[in-house]
Amino acid sequence: MLTYEECLEMCDLSDDEIEAIAEHEHVEPMIALALGKYLVEHDGCSQIKQYILDDIEMARSQGNTEKMALLTKTLCHFVSTHPECCHPADQIKVA
Repeated sequence: MLTYEECLEMCDLSDDEIEAIAEHEHVEPMIALALGKYLVEHDGCSQIKQYILDDIEMARSQGNTEKMALLTKTLCHFVSTHPECCHPADQIKVA
């Protein structure tokens, strides 16, 4: 049986990106890892970006600036490692 860490090594996402997916979808990290891997491999990067943006907005609405900062850093990392999710016409809006 594979561990979470072994699966994470085979995935093209960071632990923070997986945590953002898990939080957004209300699933365990291992399920989020599988979902994230699927989305990355099947042109779903823009969906992952939207999950992170939604999580940032939720943290903002709750006044959780620490979480907002972590998620913003996570978003920046995701966009830099998955440029295919950002077309020139796309604009990331974080309130």
